[in-house]
Amino acid sequence: MLRPITADEHQVIVGGVRVPRSRYAPGMGMLEGLMQDDFPLSLQHARRRMRDCHPAARVMTLTPEGTAAATFGEVCERVDRLARVLKRLGIEQGDRVGTFAWNNQRHFELYMAVPCIGAVLHTLNIRLFAEQLTYIVNHAEDRVIFVDDSLVGLLEPLAPTFGGVRHFIVMGDGDSGSLPNVLRYEELLAESTAAADRLAVARAPGASPADSVPAAGVPGASPADSSPAARAEAETLYPELDERQAASLCYTSGTTGNPKGVLYSHRSICLHATAALMADNLGLSRRERVLAVVPMFHVNAWGLPYAAALCGADLVLPDRFMAAEPLARAIERERPTVMGCVPTIFADLLRYADTHAVDLSSLTNAVCGGSAVPRQLMKDFQERHGVVIHQGWGMTETSPVVTFSDPSEERGHDERYWDERALQGKPLPWTELRLIGDDGEEVPWDGESTGEVEVRGPWIARRYFNDPSGDEKFDDGWLRTGDIAAIDDQAFVRITDRSKDVIKSGGEWISSVELENELMAHPEVLEAAVIAKPDERWAERPLCCVVLCEESTVTAQELVEHLRPRVAKWWLPDEFAFVAEVPKTSVGKFDKKVLRAQLAEGALEGRVLVAGEVRAG
Repeated sequence: MLRPITADEHQVIVGGVRVPRSRYAPGMGMLEGLMQDDFPLSLQHARRRMRDCHPAARVMTLTPEGTAAATFGEVCERVDRLARVLKRLGIEQGDRVGTFAWNNQRHFELYMAVPCIGAVLHTLNIRLFAEQLTYIVNHAEDRVIFVDDSLVGLLEPLAPTFGGVRHFIVMGDGDSGSLPNVLRYEELLAESTAAADRLAVARAPGASPADSVPAAGVPGASPADSSPAARAEAETLYPELDERQAASLCYTSGTTGNPKGVLYSHRSICLHATAALMADNLGLSRRERVLAVVPMFHVNAWGLPYAAALCGADLVLPDRFMAAEPLARAIERERPTVMGCVPTIFADLLRYADTHAVDLSSLTNAVCGGSAVPRQLMKDFQERHGVVIHQGWGMTETSPVVTFSDPSEERGHDERYWDERALQGKPLPWTELRLIGDDGEEVPWDGESTGEVEVRGPWIARRYFNDPSGDEKFDDGWLRTGDIAAIDDQAFVRITDRSKDVIKSGGEWISSVELENELMAHPEVLEAAVIAKPDERWAERPLCCVVLCEESTVTAQELVEHLRPRVAKWWLPDEFAFVAEVPKTSVGKFDKKVLRAQLAEGALEGRVLVAGEVRAG
């Protein structure tokens, strides 16, 4: 029965329901829904799900001896202790907390504790140049830095350049070197446990002041106590958070200028992690075991730790053991079903698996990204080892996953199937793409026309952190990605190049990405990176920098013949550079700017001209 209209609350009836007139605007045509829209999408929910819904799920960290494991329930107890530690260190909401660490359990604990007290997790890329690290620590105004003991040597000489860092918290028992104001992670957690126990005793019925000393005003129950009352008291450690509040900060490894900070919100992280549970994405669930090789210092490890926290999937973290052999042995031993890493890691793993007796068959759902995934790499893994690799596309500014490739298996593994596997896939729900041509107009989705990809959605950046120098990348609610692509009428995305890498030869565009993929399909080519070289007649021509298999004798002319039936005639290169290794960025991508600089300085090794004229179109 509807209650009567009162004098102080005039109502209207819409669909048989009385609605306060103040919440209904006929001129606007809006009737506000009656859902709990104010329930925050924050990482508090993910943390509580770990504790309450999936306490038996496990976090496993690779060690020299094998694997160290803890349940989600045990991890959550340590997260509570860490929350107390952070507060005792004076960390307040909005403060940046740096981490300089591998993928391991302690880093995962920081992933949960720091954002859940309202602070901002700032993951420092351990592979950045010294001056870049100094810049981002100072630009972010990090208050404390948590550092793995095995990485102290990298951070130690830079510590004097960090202006606002109050403490360095060393994780592990190794030497802290000359780092100033050092604290020990496990000692802090132990002290937090003791303080919480004393506080619990002090609050017990009949306790006297002599029984305990309060823990500096920081509330919390003993981690060993899992009663409802203890859990409720532990929750007082965590403030109510607005879902739009900043949760983590990651800087791009840009090739020009200073790195740019991307500031993720609780809402963006939660929505991106939820998307990873979709069947048209990774389809994570509590039945999966996730091997997160992609670094936790890079774009929140592609959101894999947070997705695992939400759904209760086991999480396997490799720490510093990311070479092919320890990874292969870990896959054989721990049987992960999902693995995420960049193509160079997968290529190393394939070479190891091809020459050693190792069982990788548990990997039914691997995801690869960071750069275009060679079609031949995916095909070889699937046909020789039963490992299915899906590729996703995105960037630091997109959290990172925007598209995901999962072609239909119904028609079998024909050429069209592999052609689709080589695409970057379809946009995920809640993300939208458009292509913009050189004339500033939208490009049709016909599978052939190309333009720069612009993207928008709830986990896409709208500006950089405290840095207006990058504002040109944001256009009226859209992010300009710098990637050139075509999109077909079924919304499959085909990235053809980065805008700075595309080669314009005789008025025609040549895709360096497609050339690289076709070169790496040759059985004796390990790596290939294609750059533009100046040409008086054609403006630019492709120069292919390749790494050959050990003892390979393949020639430049033979590689051209390999390419001839695969690419347009005017794409055929007239010069190769046989190099020992393609330079890599801090996140494992091919670093073409180094190759371009070597070319400009005349220092590029192993250059070989191809006999004959192959350039004419």
